[in-house]
Amino acid sequence: MKKQLISMILCGAMVAGMGLSAFAGETEADVLPGNGQKIGVSMPTKDLQRWNQDGDNMKKQLEAAGYVVDLQYASNDVQTQLSQVENMISSGDEVLVIAAIEGSSLGEALTMAKENEIPVFAYDRLLMDSDAVSYYATFDNYMVGTVQGNYLVDALDLENADGPFNLEITAGDPGDNNAGYFFNGAMDVLNPYIESGKLVVKSGQKTFEECATAQWKTETAQSRAENILSSNYADGTNVDAWLCSNDSTALGVENALAANYTGEYPIVTGQDCDKENVKNMIAGKQSMSVFKDTRTLATQVVKMIGQLLNGQEVDVNDTETYNNNVITVPSYLCEPVFADVNNYKELLLDSGYYTEDDLK
Repeated sequence: MKKQLISMILCGAMVAGMGLSAFAGETEADVLPGNGQKIGVSMPTKDLQRWNQDGDNMKKQLEAAGYVVDLQYASNDVQTQLSQVENMISSGDEVLVIAAIEGSSLGEALTMAKENEIPVFAYDRLLMDSDAVSYYATFDNYMVGTVQGNYLVDALDLENADGPFNLEITAGDPGDNNAGYFFNGAMDVLNPYIESGKLVVKSGQKTFEECATAQWKTETAQSRAENILSSNYADGTNVDAWLCSNDSTALGVENALAANYTGEYPIVTGQDCDKENVKNMIAGKQSMSVFKDTRTLATQVVKMIGQLLNGQEVDVNDTETYNNNVITVPSYLCEPVFADVNNYKELLLDSGYYTEDDLK
């Protein structure tokens, strides 16, 4: 598979400053038309805003390209998703696009897909422990973490400031393969400062296992943050920065800070630019969120499906990184950018991702 080095879609940056009509025009130009083939799209849950947007964008773009779309949400229940995917196969879906609840949970369905010669696209979360995965489309997940880590380095001026600064960490779901990439990317940036003593994790919780948040739940992140605050910062000691891997966990931390914290407000990271988090960003309760434009990822997947079904070479730009314990899956990585109070209008409003009313 040829490794494409040019024309990577820059998520967020690509659409910044463009109208939505320009974005839609690029979709129409790039996507190969379908002929009524049925595409199964399995999303993990409707509980998180981003998956609703992913599902909606995928359905709209696939239908615009001439496909019939079988879109289902699994309510964050592994068995439900397994049954839904098996039903998609039984009902004649010709391609599967799966954003897994747990990357290793769909082995039976993937085996069934392979037996029926149905291509499988892992969407934003790598499907693990199977040779039935045809392609993986996602954002550069390690880069997401490095963007968050570098933001903290710059915001705290760690290269020049004396410190020490207090840091706490909230990571993602152990069942989501991406969560480790997010965590490792950020910690590879921050660990030198932790080792030198310029960053201090007062809770002592620095490993992924200690910092993980099952199913990315806001309530779980909030409960853990409340325990950290009551145990280490009840005397008014400042938390200078809180690394949160995504917006649902960041929201939990922000809720805990609002209820239990008396020091100076910390720098808080996030990911996904969920509406409530962007509102918090505008209000000064969250510092940044990594922007992953779901329209762009959907566009790329629709394009790849068209290429596959029309017997063309499928665009990938990474053939080395994403090993699922059985095979290294050919991947297309979009590049993330961050939004903060200084650029959110350009990235989120001018591009048509949100309207002003969405953020009121």
